[in-house]
Amino acid sequence: MFFLSDMLNKKLNLPKPSEALPGRARAIPTAPRHKVLKRPLKGPYPEGLEMAMFGLGCFWGAERLFWQIEGVWVTAVGYAGGFTPNPTYQETCTGLTGHAEVVLVVHDPRIVSYAALLKLFWESHDPTQGMRQGSDVGTPYRSAVYTNGDAQLRAASASRDTYEASLRSAGYGRITTEIAPAPEFYFAEGDHQQYLAKNPYGTCSLQGTGVACTIAAAACA
Repeated sequence: MFFLSDMLNKKLNLPKPSEALPGRARAIPTAPRHKVLKRPLKGPYPEGLEMAMFGLGCFWGAERLFWQIEGVWVTAVGYAGGFTPNPTYQETCTGLTGHAEVVLVVHDPRIVSYAALLKLFWESHDPTQGMRQGSDVGTPYRSAVYTNGDAQLRAASASRDTYEASLRSAGYGRITTEIAPAPEFYFAEGDHQQYLAKNPYGTCSLQGTGVACTIAAAACA
């Protein structure tokens, strides 16, 4: 019983850099193109597009949410926010890399704004659950927004504050979402890219709270 409890505690706590798995110098191979959008996963991306990065639990279902949005040029799943260079899926799932499962979203801001992506992010999961999302338990499934530039950081922070007030009114606790400048993004293995397009009967526990997110004007600036 002590062993199981100890393992669970480790999975619910981020490792120290000295405790993280060593990883590797070379990138893990991934798919060359997006199965649904038919565009190169790693670019080059057209001029004028912007990147956003979100963690909201299992990245299979999270990615599908974003690739269906008009104005999203390409999406990819991967790992970010940890210590292990070029981690594998199996390593990330142990919780010993420190990474979260995340979705990289490359979008055209003239068609879909960052604020609109934030709204989808907040409404599509429960950001009050800490190191878990539904039945997926552990640090890889934590809620996270990794931002590119000051404007995204301000927008993400303002939207969090607005949404937390709405959640508290509905009986939820405080938001535990990590908001920080974007760290290095490691592309996940090809099998995980657009997983639910390849496996339409695959399962994912992603589920929102049912509380609407009203993005304040300040969050769009």
